This record gives sequence, C-alpha cells and structure tokens, in this order.
Amino acid sequence: MQTVTQVSPPPDGGGAVPRAGEARTGWEGVGVPEPVDAVEMQTALARLRRTSGLPVAFGGLLSDARHARIAELNGAQTSALRGLVISAGSGLGGKAIALARPCAVTDYAASRHISHEYDPAVAAEGLRSVVAVPVVVRRTVRGVLYGALRTPVSLGDRTFDAAVAAARDVEQALAVRDEVRSLLALTREQVTGPGAAPGAWEDVREAHRELRALVPKVVDPALRDELLGVCGRLASASGARVPEAREVRLAPREVDVVACVAAGATNAAAARQLGLQPETVKGYLRSAMRKLGAHTRLEAVVAARRAGLLP
Repeated sequence: MQTVTQVSPPPDGGGAVPRAGEARTGWEGVGVPEPVDAVEMQTALARLRRTSGLPVAFGGLLSDARHARIAELNGAQTSALRGLVISAGSGLGGKAIALARPCAVTDYAASRHISHEYDPAVAAEGLRSVVAVPVVVRRTVRGVLYGALRTPVSLGDRTFDAAVAAARDVEQALAVRDEVRSLLALTREQVTGPGAAPGAWEDVREAHRELRALVPKVVDPALRDELLGVCGRLASASGARVPEAREVRLAPREVDVVACVAAGATNAAAARQLGLQPETVKGYLRSAMRKLGAHTRLEAVVAARRAGLLP
C-alpha cells in the first residue's frame, strides 16, 4: 500500500500554488517572481540534493494565493516538469501547500492519497518516491520544494530533514527580502515625501542602520546593490556633510558598526544585530575611529555624519 507521509508542520499558514497559460499576478503587489527568487531556489535545490542524496530536486514560488509554477530544476533529465503550474490541493505539492506541511509518497503514480493531475510530467521524468515541502514565511505558504528518487523506496528521516532545511533556507531569504523591500519603501517615503513628521529623520537613521545590517544576508547581487545605493542616498540626504571635511573611507562593516553606535547600541548589541563577535565589533570600531580621527564613540558618530557616511 502506498502512503502519504505528513511530517510535523511548520507554523500553520494559509495559501497554496495559475493554470497553464493563466496570467501570473504578483505576491501582494510585488509582481511576478523576481530574479532573486531564482537565486534562492537554485541554491536551496543544490543543497537539498547534496545533503539528502536525492538525484532530482525542483520547485517554485507562489505566483498568487493558490498557484505555484515549477521554475527551477536540479538533476532533471527532461524539461517535463519545467513550467508546471501546481494548484493548492492538487498532487503531492498541492497537498503540501494546502496543509502547510511536508508530504511524501513512496510511489507517486500508485498512491491513492493524492490526486493525479500531474502524472504525465512526473512519469516523463521517471520519478517514483517524492517528498514535497512548503516554503512558509510568517505563517503564509510562499512556495514548494520537491526532492525525488527514480525508484519506489520509503524516504527516511534524513531525507525529510534535508528537505525541510532547504525550504528554510528559502524562507529566510524571502523574509530578508520582504524586510528590505518594506524598509526601502519606508525610507523613500520619509526622505522624498513633503512635510516629514517630527522625528522622521531619526526613523530614517534607524532604517539606514537596519538596511546596512541586512546587506550581508541578501543573496541577489542586484538587490544588494540597490540596497547599498539607498543606504548611500540616505547617508547624504540630510545635507549634513561639511564641505571642508576631509575625505574619509570606511570599510562596509566599519560603517555598519558606527551606524549601530549612532543608534545607541553597545558593542555586544551591535554584535548581535550584525551577526559578529563582540571582539570583532571592537576591532571595526577602533579602526573606524582611527580613520575618522575620533577619540570617543560620540566623536566617531559626529565625524561619520559630517563625512556623509551616516544620515
């Protein structure tokens, strides 16, 4: 008897994955999946194959509230799965999306616990044992990852753990991207909007610090460049640069540390925010102070703002 295995779920979330030829709409206005999504998915699928030993991995993100399109393949011998649109509740991946938890079958074609809309594509690739794991971000399903064998064998805990870990990589990357987009929108409004509310500039400074801290976590180089560009515009938007101030060049992490200090963070707090060791933070701060000609933390912040390095 073929069974569908349901593993302990991540936090419950609604959602799921347009039919072929149906227009794809964006996720909450973001638009169709961006190149960053492909980078994240490709990295996760490569990790899944490497850590699980499964020969085939594939997946895609939701394009609306109920459909996902298989956009990335790793280890596939045909293109049968590429572009396949998975609907919530349909097939193994649709079941994982609808339940917001991992599911698996020992023999896909023979399983009586899933619907079989996608059998031709699965058979064309020769897949038998398959595991599907939803990508859940803040309790909402955002995509699905699959790992598969071409033989009908029961998949063990090691395989499930590897699949869940790969999905979590995508979840974390998407969460970072969402936060970046939110902060970018906020800072654009605060900097360019007329009649900024009292205290708005302190919000901009806080957003600048948070954006700087997110840069190393961003996978997509285009988004990372955009993020750094916005940080640069925020740093110069106040017009606080003193014309006669000497040119100062700080390393990116030195700017990050000084930005945390400007927000009142201790070395330990800055280390937690930036994912560094406290001693490393101290080293960056000492180096920044030397370059800025500062003798105290406050002097370093003031000098960095005069040099146009901080808003």
